[in-house]
Amino acid sequence: MTLILTSFAVLLIMIMLLRIPIAFAMGVVGFFGFAILSGLTWGDIGNFRWSIPLSMASNRIVDTAQDYGLSIIPLFILMGNLITRSGLSKQLYAASYAFLCHKKGGLAMATIAACGGFSAVSGSSLATAATMAKVAMPPMRKYGYSDALATASIASGGTLGILIPPSVMLIVYGLLTQTSIRELFAAGLIPGILGIFLYLGAVKYVVWRDPSAGPSAEAMSWAERLHALKGVRDILGLFILVMGGIYLGIFTPTEAAGIGAGGALVIALLRRSLSLSSLFKTLADSARTSATLFVIIIGALIFSDFINRAGLPGMMVDFVVSLDVAPILVIFVILMIYIILGMVLESFSMLLLTIPVFFPIVSELGYSLVWFGIVAVIVVEISLITPPVGMNVFVLSSIIKDVKTGTIFRGVLPFWTADIIRLLLVVFIVQISTWLPDMIYK
Repeated sequence: MTLILTSFAVLLIMIMLLRIPIAFAMGVVGFFGFAILSGLTWGDIGNFRWSIPLSMASNRIVDTAQDYGLSIIPLFILMGNLITRSGLSKQLYAASYAFLCHKKGGLAMATIAACGGFSAVSGSSLATAATMAKVAMPPMRKYGYSDALATASIASGGTLGILIPPSVMLIVYGLLTQTSIRELFAAGLIPGILGIFLYLGAVKYVVWRDPSAGPSAEAMSWAERLHALKGVRDILGLFILVMGGIYLGIFTPTEAAGIGAGGALVIALLRRSLSLSSLFKTLADSARTSATLFVIIIGALIFSDFINRAGLPGMMVDFVVSLDVAPILVIFVILMIYIILGMVLESFSMLLLTIPVFFPIVSELGYSLVWFGIVAVIVVEISLITPPVGMNVFVLSSIIKDVKTGTIFRGVLPFWTADIIRLLLVVFIVQISTWLPDMIYK
């Protein structure tokens, strides 16, 4: 146990104080931890058989590079980048604006709806927040929206990107826990839609408290609304094709990712939004992001091998069983740990550090790993807007430089509360996340 605690302390120091990228920090700690378990001592460094930890690390690198299932990551990333390049964000906002602009807080509601739709095909929270900031902020300022409500609706709406499928975060969770990605995608749909409606309720609450925070705009005619919908029909069709094919078992998630990437390329070409140089840049960005994620996954797996070899999951399970408390109390302790970690750690780092430790406990308690995946991702989603390390807030602050970070955090509070309500609903009403995968696959 001393070795395990020391390794976690060293890992946190490397990540938080030395600012070493998490992939390398986890890989280094996992490598040397595995070496110590294999007999490495301070006095025997020169004579130690380094082939043992090197073999473990090299096998992880090779196995990860050759894993066919991991091809889903670059394909969905490419799909999201191509759709972003095709100008979808503006058309999604235009469609949402057409139906909601006449309501109090309607532009903020349109932002939430557009963020939900954009994140459903991009799969990235940070990309959603950054893109929608450029699209939604100018009209909200034009109609006199408060900076707090305007920026908070963008930052909070961006968090929907890591839960609504196709979600890279759910893919990584599935790979770490060997859980069906198809079932995770199905499980994330209803909680994701619930999140959109709760965020809309948060906007209504804000404008009820202060009507001047979100004045209404001019109503649009039904002809204008239908015209706005035409701009998103091809993207909507692609999403239905990709996700419908997965849910109905017509093709695997990996095949769906390939179809999605190909379809997004066709849409971008038909819209004439791709030049040769922009296509090269899109491919390069997708390759760079994918390579970064692969390195992070390899580091996480090396660290996971170490803590599994050290017996930490087994020790944690034995400890929890010995407490003889209600399983739901254990789940709440795990959630509290996540919320606390979310105040100081970046969301992806938090997921990679904790899942190898927590999922054996959850499994031993008899809970569904699909359900826990949704719960874990919702908590990670909350961390994106939780001070002092709310990544979406800082991304937004870097783009909208004349709004203070504190203003955005104050505006986020009603949305953060809505997220907590959704988390409690998903925890206590398990069917919210399990009904759809059970209906389709069981």
